[in-house]
Amino acid sequence: MESFFDWVHNNHAIIYIVILSIFLGIEVIGRVPSVLHTPLMSGANAIHGVVIIGAIIVMGRVDPDNYIALIIGFLAVILGTLNVVGGFMVTDRMLEMFKKKK
Repeated sequence: MESFFDWVHNNHAIIYIVILSIFLGIEVIGRVPSVLHTPLMSGANAIHGVVIIGAIIVMGRVDPDNYIALIIGFLAVILGTLNVVGGFMVTDRMLEMFKKKK
């Protein structure tokens, strides 16, 4: 337990940045009109592609005995992939609305 507190003490600036970015993200997304939500989220899929690549790189460099980091990296890859695939499916359905019907 003491090692956890040491880690928090050594990385408190990064923890503050993550917490502030969460609140900022909630405020920004909360103010987007629902008409623009789908196009903006389909554009955000590129960001999740970067998350997937970053998680794969981190998982490749982490110590094989560090199971927590491996599990978190694996979850990041899975959830990022689900978000990218789901976003592309929503974008495809949105673009189908603009095609001419036969």
